[in-house]
Amino acid sequence: MPARDAVIFDIGNVLVEWNPHAFYDRLIAAEERQRLFAEVPLEEMNRAVDRGAPMAAAVEALAAQHPDRAELIRQWHLGWAQMFAPVIQPSVRLLLALKARGVPVFALTNFGRETFTLAEAMHPFLKLFDRRFVSGELGVLKPEPEIYAVVEAATGIAPARLLFTDDSAANVAAAAARGWGVHHFTGPEGWAARLVAEGLLAETGTRP
Repeated sequence: MPARDAVIFDIGNVLVEWNPHAFYDRLIAAEERQRLFAEVPLEEMNRAVDRGAPMAAAVEALAAQHPDRAELIRQWHLGWAQMFAPVIQPSVRLLLALKARGVPVFALTNFGRETFTLAEAMHPFLKLFDRRFVSGELGVLKPEPEIYAVVEAATGIAPARLLFTDDSAANVAAAAARGWGVHHFTGPEGWAARLVAEGLLAETGTRP
């Protein structure tokens, strides 16, 4: 197993939960929420925001296309902070432990420009990364190969010496195809075990 020079975290569903479905289930019946997401391209709109589109304008444009559901669509903007919650505290402890050991830690995340600024204000630990690569600032998304190439070029670190975790299998596969070390995040326990196995953290005190 090669030595790693840096660890790269995804953010949504790795450090903080991202669950729009659960948010809308608190507003409307589950059956209505299922119809809403099936008939209105909310997630496609959000990917446009993650690529750099302004959040308010994107939401209003979609609301104008679906006037009968305009108020529900606007909740994507108004209730965004409630969708991005709660913090996955064991993962944050792993981030802090890596920082304490002097391991360079980066973020590679699909995130809008404005919402990432909001996220940093909500959760100051997001400012601890040595480098951060935000799709909305770069104009490319995971799992597009270009975003991984940006990380490689900006850091100058060989792909095999990077260790990346993400909850998306497609994002992990795209990184692996470039030769990155990867871990498909399904929970902080497995991620902790991988960091210990890589020699990046000591066994003692790292378990979530």
